[in-house]
Amino acid sequence: MRILVVGATGTIGKAVVEEMKDSAEIICASRSKADIKVDITSVESIKQMFKEVGEIDALVSAAGGVHYTSLETLTPELNQIAVQSKLLGQINLVLLGLPYIKDNGSITLITGVLMDDPIKTGASAAMANGGVHAFVKAAAIDMPRGIRINSVSPTILEESFEDYGSMFEGFEPVPVKRVALAYKKSILGAHTGKTFYVY
Repeated sequence: MRILVVGATGTIGKAVVEEMKDSAEIICASRSKADIKVDITSVESIKQMFKEVGEIDALVSAAGGVHYTSLETLTPELNQIAVQSKLLGQINLVLLGLPYIKDNGSITLITGVLMDDPIKTGASAAMANGGVHAFVKAAAIDMPRGIRINSVSPTILEESFEDYGSMFEGFEPVPVKRVALAYKKSILGAHTGKTFYVY
């Protein structure tokens, strides 16, 4: 099995690589410090990545930037960060990656707790998460060649709590290993159109 992990150098991406390394050949992609360089806000960069990687059994995304700010200071330009990266970036991974995914392969994208349990300054992130969630649910019924598509929706991580915990008052953090296990279930299981919540 060949798995392409986009966002492989981030906290979640590293955990997914660690969880899956004994089950598959892992190809790591990210903006820097990875086997393959990719910028998911660029269609051309995504196309080049898939040309380099070739045929895969599973596409995993643990990538996508967002900007946190109050609604009063959220400009169209700042909102575009989440639109171009976490939302359209992941959708474009699917659209451009489909020809490279083997029959009965799988795709796993990332959303997040804020689509269901919002916080102040998180409207843009919630929008992107909700958009990815809706896309996955709808795309699952239209996937060709038996390909499955799911998403993983984590809450704040224990590993990130020191940096971001003040924004997530009252949220119970989870270890990143639990998030990686949700990815593993999506990759190796039989579900499609499902969101694996890690709250």
